[in-house]
Amino acid sequence: MSLTAGIVGLPNVGKSTLFNAITNSDVLVANFPFSTTETNVGVVLVKDKRLDEISKIINPKKIMYTSFSLSDLAGLVKGASLGEGLGNQFLTNIREVDAVCHVVRCFEDPDVIHVNDKINPVFDMETIDLELIFADMEVITKRIQKIEKKAQLKDKEAVLEFSALSKVLTALENEQFARTADLTPEEALVIKGYTLLTMKPMIYILNVSEDDLKEKSDKVLAAEEYAKSKNMPSVVISAKIEAEISSLDDETKEMFLSELGIEESSLDRLVNTTYSLLGLATYFTAGEKEVRAWTFKKGMKAPECAGVIHTDFEKGFIKAEVVHYDDFIKYGSKEKAKEAGKVRLEGKEYEFKDGDIALFRFNL
Repeated sequence: MSLTAGIVGLPNVGKSTLFNAITNSDVLVANFPFSTTETNVGVVLVKDKRLDEISKIINPKKIMYTSFSLSDLAGLVKGASLGEGLGNQFLTNIREVDAVCHVVRCFEDPDVIHVNDKINPVFDMETIDLELIFADMEVITKRIQKIEKKAQLKDKEAVLEFSALSKVLTALENEQFARTADLTPEEALVIKGYTLLTMKPMIYILNVSEDDLKEKSDKVLAAEEYAKSKNMPSVVISAKIEAEISSLDDETKEMFLSELGIEESSLDRLVNTTYSLLGLATYFTAGEKEVRAWTFKKGMKAPECAGVIHTDFEKGFIKAEVVHYDDFIKYGSKEKAKEAGKVRLEGKEYEFKDGDIALFRFNL
């Protein structure tokens, strides 16, 4: 699936450090604003532990994880919606991503400058959020001015669009994201074409020091409360630590985390949360040659999921032989799950579930 998440935030909050850790890249990390001027793009592997458990039973020759694309965007500053900093470039780039990962600095470090000379995560979150809101307000206001007369003349399409735009504008004027507007399905379809920044799903990434991983500071707790007030997820992560351990093998990484008193890599948690934020889910194919994870959009039906592997699979789709991961693990094999009545033949209307293990039947 060609879906992309974009890393955003103020300058010097750890965006590029995080990008390097997630994608095993080596982009410039510097202690000055706008060290990132061009968008960096990398591939993120989704280390789904279910794939490993399936492989333990089947013992395949090859294991293939699924992935999504991640973009490291230029730092955003107050006034970006008016062109400050690299605002125009940033706003153009962010419209091209499907989900937003907003990195927020929660760590103290006198050696790393802050554009506002003060570490205040909630203020920084509000700053970025308002810039996104202002940028959307400009788009909506200009469009309303163009279609208002048509709507007054009862042009059907213009009336629908005007209603949708007015609802969104009201939300934005109240400093709420566009996605909080109470739109009908028809209005939501109209708004979709505008690629509004505040319609995109967002996650706050709270970049903390090593100490804050063990015990959250007041700054981190306040940032988490802000995220909750916006009804958006947040993940606490130390980009510095994750960058240090990103090149280690799994066993060494676990030992390192254990020494720090951390149960699991927050990077893995972030990747999985972002994957879900993009509206993605995973199904598996499993055989002796290969056990593989495949990405699909939630709500896709069996033929479309078959098409993720190859378009010919979708065109010639007949049936999908499906067993859910939980049943496969419970019974220890597909054969035993079949004896227990847990393997099903599904047709064209079957909506795939996250964790399905599938074998497709098709005509070429």
